[in-house]
Amino acid sequence: MAIVDDYEDIPGTYVFNGKRCRDGYRLNKFCKTLDIEANREAFRNDPEGYIAQFKMSDEQLRCVRERDWLGMLHVGGNIYYTFKLAIFDRLTMQHVGGAMSQMDVEDFRKMMLEGGRTIDGNRSLKESGGTNNNSNNLPTRI
Repeated sequence: MAIVDDYEDIPGTYVFNGKRCRDGYRLNKFCKTLDIEANREAFRNDPEGYIAQFKMSDEQLRCVRERDWLGMLHVGGNIYYTFKLAIFDRLTMQHVGGAMSQMDVEDFRKMMLEGGRTIDGNRSLKESGGTNNNSNNLPTRI
């Protein structure tokens, strides 16, 4: 029987635990390399060739290619590392947060300035009957 942590019941929550750390190692390693200008230039000039050296899973590669920000977290990405890719694309945290929330950046900023998302429907997957795997295929990328 699998052990399910309490935090897995919170909608949209992907805690960077040991399993996600192991699963996302190659994705996070790729993102971390974007700290170095020469690596950013290599990625800019040959994205496919550059990402091939990290031997990511097919799903991780899809997430990087499509800039599926929420998907990256789901497959083990750490927000601090995956945000390096967003910075490479000249995006702000509000852009990424909006994409993860199925909102455009202005609506996301407005929501945050007004105090953030309400707790109604966001407290528990058990209460709402939802899942934490984006199985509803809502857009999560820009």
